[in-house]
This record gives sequence, C-alpha cells and structure tokens, in this order.
Amino acid sequence: MVEPAASWTGDMPQAYARWLVPAVFQPFAVDLARRASAHAPRRVLELAAGTGVLTRELVVALPHAEVTATDLNEDMVQAGRLLVPQAAWQQTDAMHLPFDDARYDLVACQFGVMFLPDKPAAFAEARRVLTPDGTALVNTWDTLDSHDFQRALVAALVEVFPDDPPTFMGTVPHGYADVDRVVSDLEAGGMRCVAVDSVTLEGHAESVAGLAAGYCTGTPLRAEIQARGDLADTTAAVADRMVSMLGEGPVVGRMAAHVVEATPAA
Repeated sequence: MVEPAASWTGDMPQAYARWLVPAVFQPFAVDLARRASAHAPRRVLELAAGTGVLTRELVVALPHAEVTATDLNEDMVQAGRLLVPQAAWQQTDAMHLPFDDARYDLVACQFGVMFLPDKPAAFAEARRVLTPDGTALVNTWDTLDSHDFQRALVAALVEVFPDDPPTFMGTVPHGYADVDRVVSDLEAGGMRCVAVDSVTLEGHAESVAGLAAGYCTGTPLRAEIQARGDLADTTAAVADRMVSMLGEGPVVGRMAAHVVEATPAA
C-alpha cells in the first residue's frame, strides 16, 4: 500500500505534469541530466520518476543509454510511459528493487528520496544494483524559505487554515534539507559521498493560479486539503492569496536544492 504522503492517483499525475513540471521541476531535470551525461553511463535506473521530467532529459542527454524509469505509483508510471516512451517504464518500490546486482552504471533520483520511509535501506538497494564503479545522483530541496513558490504556497495555506494548516510541504518535500543527514544516510547504505553541490535555479510560471492548482490538486497536499475542506474552494482561496504575494504571472521564482553524488563504498 502506498502511503498518502507518497501517493499520486487518479488525475493527480496530469495536474502535476501540467502545472508543476514546467515551472518547478524542469530546470533541475536539465541540471541533473547534464551531470548524468558526464559519466557516460550505458544503463541508467531512475527512481521516483514521476511523469518523466528527468526521464525525458536523460534520454536526450544519453541517446545510446538504456534508461529504465520507475515509480511507486502505477498512475505515474502510466502517465510517464505516454510522455516518454523512449524509456522502459516499470512500477517499482525503491525499497525492494526487482533488478539484478550490479545491473546499472548510474542510479538517479530527482526529488524522490525524501519520500522513502527508510532512506539508508533504500540507498543500500541503490548500491546493490550499481556496478562497483557506478554513480548515484540525487537531489533534495533546500529549506522552505529558499523556494519562492513553495514558501508562498505554505503561507497561503496558513491563511486559509489558520487553526490547522497542512504540513506536507514542510515535512516531506522540504523535510530532507540537511545535507549532513543525506550524506550520513548514504554512508549507512554503503555509499561514499563524492560531491555535494547546492544549486539555485529560477522557475518560470505562466500563471500563479496554475501553480496553486498544481500543488493543491497534483501533489499529496490534496489529501490534506480534502481532510479540511472543499478541494475546489480551497484551491481558489490559495490561488487568490498566492497571487497577492507573487502577482498573477508570468512570474519568476528562486528555487534552491542540493545535488549529491555518491559511489558504492569499497
């Protein structure tokens, strides 16, 4: 069973892909694919691939590589398979990878490791399927105050639900911002950290209301909203408050993340 904080079902993948991928996730996908291409891998495994924003960049940057994209959510896999058919798609739990030892030259995960319930165990699985000289590339969001869009979203949610604001954004996407903790978990999983790079990129959103729709209807925040009120009414209220903070759009926002590169420890 998929935990609610990691669940994308129904029309959530479509909302996520339409509103959030271009503005929030695409810039970091380009960055991570560039880093992946520097290693010239032949076989690539992507974890928590979602609808395929990084997958698309990987198949372009590595045209001769075999790219396998996986996600815990079957609805995400189905959406990704349609959007990036060049990759091999498979519903997979990153905690229990159904692949042979030393199968891949590179394992990549964009903004997915924070969802893993036992991070050292998941990193140990990634190590198992990596070749001895393979590479793992993961990125995680920095703190909430370093992300203009998501900071505004959380502030809007506090205004809409002052007595019981949803906690998903702060505790999950931005709940793994401590690089020392990431490195420690990698080492506990049998990996050796090679490099840590903190990156700030710009997100470009055509519509702030669209951003609100993406976050409220296309992420697990949706379940928290539905537990507190009407989804459509809340989305509209959040959009109004985000517009008052950011403007209607087009809008540019600063977004910071950490990129960690690791290899199997000897």
